[in-house]
Amino acid sequence: MIPPNLQAEMLFALLVVHLLCDFPLQGDFLSKAKNHKTPIAGVPWSTALSSHAAIHAGGVWLITGSLTLGLIEFVAHTLIDYAKCDGRLTFNMDQALHLACKGGYVLALTQGWVS
Repeated sequence: MIPPNLQAEMLFALLVVHLLCDFPLQGDFLSKAKNHKTPIAGVPWSTALSSHAAIHAGGVWLITGSLTLGLIEFVAHTLIDYAKCDGRLTFNMDQALHLACKGGYVLALTQGWVS
């Protein structure tokens, strides 16, 4: 559980790490290579997508100290980005879902649902 006075700091840290991982650390290559609809020749889209999701998972793990939340982030980020690449989510919906996940992680830690 995290004390109430640290909840806002953790949420802010998770949001900043998300922005770092989704923009400068993703870059143009991963952004294009992870798309199963328009793959880059010779680059397995699944490897690119899972690598991108693993970068995010590592960020969540580092900030929260919870491997469980890191693994949840890996799965959630993979599914959300796959749906975006599939055309089922807009960019804004994709970002809103990612940010909602971060709020959920802080809630889960605050309530003691995960450690």
